[in-house]
Amino acid sequence: MPMRPCWVEINTQSLENNFRFLAGLAGLEAELLAVVKADAYGHSLSLCAPTVVRAGARWLGVTSVEEAVTARSLCPDARILAIGGVFPGQGQEVLRQNLIPVVWDPAHLDELDAAARSADAAAILVHLEIDSGMSRQGVDLTTNLDTLLARFQASPSLQIEGVMTHLYAADEADGQANDEQLRRTEKAVTRIQSAGFHPAWLNVGASATLVSGQSARIVQLAARLGMKALIRPGLSLYGIAPQFDPPFEPPEPPALLQSRTQLKPVLSWKSRVISTRSIGPGAVVGYNGTFVATEPMRLALVAAGYADGLDRRLGNRFRLLVRGQRAPLVGRISMDHAVLDVTEIPAVATGDEVVILGTQANQEITAYDHASACGTIPWEVFTRIASRVARIAV
Repeated sequence: MPMRPCWVEINTQSLENNFRFLAGLAGLEAELLAVVKADAYGHSLSLCAPTVVRAGARWLGVTSVEEAVTARSLCPDARILAIGGVFPGQGQEVLRQNLIPVVWDPAHLDELDAAARSADAAAILVHLEIDSGMSRQGVDLTTNLDTLLARFQASPSLQIEGVMTHLYAADEADGQANDEQLRRTEKAVTRIQSAGFHPAWLNVGASATLVSGQSARIVQLAARLGMKALIRPGLSLYGIAPQFDPPFEPPEPPALLQSRTQLKPVLSWKSRVISTRSIGPGAVVGYNGTFVATEPMRLALVAAGYADGLDRRLGNRFRLLVRGQRAPLVGRISMDHAVLDVTEIPAVATGDEVVILGTQANQEITAYDHASACGTIPWEVFTRIASRVARIAV
């Protein structure tokens, strides 16, 4: 049955090319973990996970064991990291699906150790996350690391394959926060090694690390510790180069300059005009009369609303593309519809394609455009696109 005309197109070739470009930035001394959590940042796990594996990714990163199970069904040979930890009752599934959970809490070890014992498993590989300064997830280095290492020593079925941390300010050009976090990470790994563990992977860094050229520092640190760097690109994988605040002083890093031309957006979000009408001065448009016409106007109704992920704050302050031109959104965005002022765009008619995010003719609307208008970030723009909006590979 034909669907309501609101859909997302996923350019799988751009995704493949983006992964290969980022792998080139990382170099042979590092490996990439493709972050496909949150339904591949709203791009569709079912489309994106097989695509990045086809492009050469051996590692996939998801939030939960549930997401990892889905990823495993799509990519039977990938190494799949469940970044958000493991919850009670999930240990058996970790074993069955050959997943690699990130751990930092004794409860994680309890769950996994019990699962390994009941299944008489030889070993469960884990990545131990340390809190190097973000105060979110990760074992506290001053009070809990030694206690957790003792738990590992008492649980031979659990093996620390990697050490992971999150850099909380990787998109700050001065790098001061990164420097301090990497110093703490090095000290933590040294303590882990002194306790008799020899993890193979130093799991640090994300998109900003790669496109700023800072991945070389991660590679050097890993080599100094006898490990290999594992870097986790997310946003850049989907064709968006991170912005840095404060920005770099000229000249910008070569990798960042390259990223702006080589990375191509993967997602385009589209709808169609489903009806048009003419109104006169004084006519109200949309709920609560936030827009009142002051002159004759022509309006186009679009099949996209806030239930699709089109932020309600965009009403009366943003433009979408139709017939290669920018048409203002007028009135409040409704649950299922939005209205465009097409008075100055000749011949707009029912069935015309409307671009919400992407390119049309020589015009482009980016995720940063949406984010700036709403006071948010591109990650939220992508993940807010509702599941009822079909994702189509192109």
